[in-house]
Amino acid sequence: MTAPETPAPPHDADPGILRERALAALTTARARTALLTSAVDEPDLTAQHSPLMSPLVWDLAHIGNQEELWLLRNVAGREAMRPEIDGLYDAFEHPRSERPSLPLLPPEEARRYLAEVRGRALDVLEGSDFHGTRLTEAGFAFGMIAQHEQQHDETMLITHQLRRGPAVLSAPDPRPAPLFTGPDEVLVPGGEFIMGTSTEPWALDNERPAHRRVVTPFHIDTTPVTNGAYQAFIDDGGYEDARWWTARGWDHIRAHGITAPLFWRRDGRQWLRRRFGVTEVVPADEPVLHVCWYEADAYARWAGRRLPTEAEWEKAARHDPVTGRSTRYPWGDADPTPDHANLGQRHLRPAPAGSYPEGASPLGVRQLIGDVWEWTSSDFLPYPGFTAFPYKEYSEVFFGPEYKVLRGGSFAVDQVACRGTFRNWDYPIRRQIFSGFRTARDASPEAV
Repeated sequence: MTAPETPAPPHDADPGILRERALAALTTARARTALLTSAVDEPDLTAQHSPLMSPLVWDLAHIGNQEELWLLRNVAGREAMRPEIDGLYDAFEHPRSERPSLPLLPPEEARRYLAEVRGRALDVLEGSDFHGTRLTEAGFAFGMIAQHEQQHDETMLITHQLRRGPAVLSAPDPRPAPLFTGPDEVLVPGGEFIMGTSTEPWALDNERPAHRRVVTPFHIDTTPVTNGAYQAFIDDGGYEDARWWTARGWDHIRAHGITAPLFWRRDGRQWLRRRFGVTEVVPADEPVLHVCWYEADAYARWAGRRLPTEAEWEKAARHDPVTGRSTRYPWGDADPTPDHANLGQRHLRPAPAGSYPEGASPLGVRQLIGDVWEWTSSDFLPYPGFTAFPYKEYSEVFFGPEYKVLRGGSFAVDQVACRGTFRNWDYPIRRQIFSGFRTARDASPEAV
């Protein structure tokens, strides 16, 4: 019989530890928000650097507005501080293309609002016993808000990448890793496993509930596909050969003149890329970045492989074949450290393929967490028994074939918003996100 997922740590019931955990998550997120919005001057904060993205100042006040809505109004039952701005910062009321024309709070006023909301929210946190409602149980609302802010920090980092001009952000490169010489792929045995979670206290609604899934045996790449491997696809005429593309994918790349990952350009015999204001030679050993689902799918077909399903990805990332349990992360149940994964904007690039051996799964699959979001072949759909919580607009309104699932996080994702069950989704045309992929192939049914 399949063993269950790992139960929640017992300290999750301790109010003192929960308070410290929530405070650390909120503080970490706010420090990152400050960094991303203080690195540029006011014109860059209020400008729209791409029609795909909001002005940075919109994200800034939206973060505060959501924190006020959930922690002050819903948890603490307080009156709205600035009810007149709710509509301005409702992501569903105004598409990104409209937001620059709205009467948004100017940068300094947005910062004051953000600080005032946070001061009051910390008072609420100090007085919470983390019981009474589903929203407050185990500090869920505080964890949800920390995750929300970190998700917008990732969005703001994408805006920084799209921004034209000199570099304004800096971070050390990942530490050099020995050239990876391990196997190209790993066999993942078929059979039943537990997918999703019913025990992770801050998991969001689309990760729930835990349920049994069965996959047939398959092989999966040990590491994400690298720039060097992807260049071979380009050099072999991959973007000129309709055989490798879905009909919609072929129409899309032809209509938009796409011939390489976003931010790449050819300079003689070499490829260059723009990365946060710096132009550099594309490093062959890093996971490929800024490719859409159509490009990932075409590469996989060209290589005689396919993208893994979401269930396959999660089994490779969470299933321990020795115990039969589904763990929180590939390496086990412990929270991520810098030895496990490239997370939290510690670096502004992926680490070389094969890095972080301590973060490998029991079967030896590496870099399943951090570095690059990984496209899967799956549509974004609810799990059996799904219930929207605390609002339908987080997940439910996006379910359907229009969106493809990405897994694993990227260097731009904080650990509070990244775990073995975390699900991301986007349109298959999206390339500005920090997306890459790995491939898979079927194994014989007899494989164990």
